[in-house]
Amino acid sequence: MKILLTGFEPFGGESINPSWEAVKSLQGYRDLVDTLELPCTFDRCLQVLEDRVRTRAPDIILAVGQAGGRPSISLEKVAINLNEARIPDNAGEQPLGTPVVPDAPAAYFSQLPLKRLMATLQECGIPADLSYTAGTFVCNHLFYGASHLAQQLPQQPRVGFVHIPYLPEQAARHPGSPSMALATLCEAMRLICDALIAGGEEIDLITGTTH
Repeated sequence: MKILLTGFEPFGGESINPSWEAVKSLQGYRDLVDTLELPCTFDRCLQVLEDRVRTRAPDIILAVGQAGGRPSISLEKVAINLNEARIPDNAGEQPLGTPVVPDAPAAYFSQLPLKRLMATLQECGIPADLSYTAGTFVCNHLFYGASHLAQQLPQQPRVGFVHIPYLPEQAARHPGSPSMALATLCEAMRLICDALIAGGEEIDLITGTTH
């Protein structure tokens, strides 16, 4: 079980991105986790990801991104085939109403056991929830593009995406925004990796049963 864990470089005027700060702490974890920092650009992020995926052939691709304003770890359910950038990316590009992949499916769903991952985090006292929108910026672009890429590869790795809150030092510059300590974010990523490595079935949040 090999996991490729990705985070992004800072964007939107920030000097730090919690996704990469948390992800890089897992490099080499249990000799199964490989980490990669991605550019926050529409054109380059998928190229850099594909190069690593074709070289390392991971079983799971788990991408992580910053979602300023969210209070919890957000486990993303769906990626949509739409770029609609409210701000320019780090290359100054701002696509509006364009597809991530022309003539491709409207959406891809995460292939990871999100409910089980959420329960794992919550049981350890880390706020976590399911999210049904990864936005329409570079995070969604990466999630969709990685999901589409996975369908073309022999090993067909499972793909998922996680959004995480600001760090406290970022939230201090955005009054009223929630944050999460870096130590907590690192622990959340470790727990998620442990759960994915261990395997197991998805859980039903209503009945508590697995399937």
